[in-house]
Amino acid sequence: MGTQNHAEIGAFLASRRARITPDQVGLPIYDAAKRRVPGLRRQDVATLAGLSVDYYTQIERGKVHGVSESVLDALARALQLDEAERSHLFDLHRSATTSPRRSRPRRTKTIRPMVQRMLDATTVPAFVRNARQDFVCGNQLAYAFYSPLYPDPLRPDPSRPVNFVRFCFLDPRAREFYPDWEWMANSAVNLLRTDAGRDPYDRGISDLVGELSTRSEEFRVRWAKHNVRLHYTGTKSFHHPVVGDIEVAYETMPLPADPGLVLTIYTPEPGTPSADAMTLLATWATTHLADTTPASNAAETPSQ
Repeated sequence: MGTQNHAEIGAFLASRRARITPDQVGLPIYDAAKRRVPGLRRQDVATLAGLSVDYYTQIERGKVHGVSESVLDALARALQLDEAERSHLFDLHRSATTSPRRSRPRRTKTIRPMVQRMLDATTVPAFVRNARQDFVCGNQLAYAFYSPLYPDPLRPDPSRPVNFVRFCFLDPRAREFYPDWEWMANSAVNLLRTDAGRDPYDRGISDLVGELSTRSEEFRVRWAKHNVRLHYTGTKSFHHPVVGDIEVAYETMPLPADPGLVLTIYTPEPGTPSADAMTLLATWATTHLADTTPASNAAETPSQ
């Protein structure tokens, strides 16, 4: 696993320099006809970061023990990394330079009653996911919102979490549920790549990546790009089979007492058709959806 972690940091750096042209960083091109790559070469990155070519080459080959934070900062500036990419670089460096821990089988984790009470007290869709993007638990409106992900939409089973990334790439219904499927697919992979960088020893993530890489070329192509993103706030659009088009703003926040778990809340803009659709969905959930009470959600669920 340690060798893989060293390879990851090299692949990430190579992917970042490949997307930047010399013009973008103000480097003169004296031998354009001889350049074999459209992006930056290793010597270009070394020059921009104030490093020797040999030193940078060793870093890109995964030999990162002894590399300081100041060097990583210099590389981040040279490669024009955004906040998500810079954090990912530091995550990869940390995982490559710390003693590997044995990959453990997935544990089970009980959702704390307080978390479920908080979800149920919320009048808009609110749910918790883990690092591999399993829907771990939610309030009834969240189950109604994501009912298309379950084999039986009228009887979502909280004891068998669905996975957002698997649905996106392996279920043909995803292209209808997500009007902008390309954006959602990129977002899902980039977020999964980010979490994989934070904990490369998470067997749940590695198993999911292996499964999807085998079964979906579209996932495999996106995974190979090494793109990452932070997922804090924004808007998303959906086409729900019950209420039609609906746009929501989202906020995500980690649960500090439950490392790896993230709370997400969806809210439509008041007075909009999306708000009307959410009201209709709440009514549908109350009258049609099978019981998804805290008692069933509190059962043990796969951890991240």
